[in-house]
Amino acid sequence: MIFTDTPVVIGHRGYGSGDLPVPGTGRTVAENTLDSILAAVAAGLSWVEIDVTRTADDRLVLRHDPTGPDGVHLIETDAAAGGLPLLEEIFDALPPEVAVDVDVKTILEDAVDPPDRRTAALLTPILRREARRRELLVTSFDPSLLVHLRDELPGVPAGLLTWLRFPLWHGVPAAAGLGLQAIGLHTASVRSEPGDSRLRAIDHNVDVAHKAGLDFMVWCPKADDAAAYADAGVDAMVVNEIPGVLAALGR
Repeated sequence: MIFTDTPVVIGHRGYGSGDLPVPGTGRTVAENTLDSILAAVAAGLSWVEIDVTRTADDRLVLRHDPTGPDGVHLIETDAAAGGLPLLEEIFDALPPEVAVDVDVKTILEDAVDPPDRRTAALLTPILRREARRRELLVTSFDPSLLVHLRDELPGVPAGLLTWLRFPLWHGVPAAAGLGLQAIGLHTASVRSEPGDSRLRAIDHNVDVAHKAGLDFMVWCPKADDAAAYADAGVDAMVVNEIPGVLAALGR
């Protein structure tokens, strides 16, 4: 299994999505920046999640969207012009005891660009080097990228992410069938709508995932729901409300 002392709390995009105030500091940190990651670590987290995508000059930068703050598509501009943090620089600046969940955002051009320019190919040597000094997990909504990395980096665990309300009865067997180590589900996938009898209890889904050899991750749970997810046996939560979730878990 990937995680110990479960459930592990993972900082979403560092300290959380968007620009967030850090209590007691008078500072605001922006998602997917070194300041945001270090704020999560200072809050007591040993794991952080970051978003990674590629630029026109084949660099990997931290960014959730395919466009930069100016609205220009990153694949149409150089990394330096975009002013976004480089993945390699973030890795070099982080203490090795900080584990990182790298959420890889493939882009439209990965469908047509030469294989050696695609996001997976650019990421492989960086992760191979980084895996020598810290714990890593690679997650993505793109199963083809995960299969590529599974084959190229067998020592780095990989997890399939599923989008809002994607059925667990598809997501869990898909991750297992792909030979991955984790499944990451949005909270909307694990809460049934009123009158919807199709969704099994969360602890049943977690149990099946564990029997399949998968760690079960939930992303973006609210602090009010954290204790229930812990009771259900989830292995990790990728959260925006770090202080609230930690308090809900008694940490």
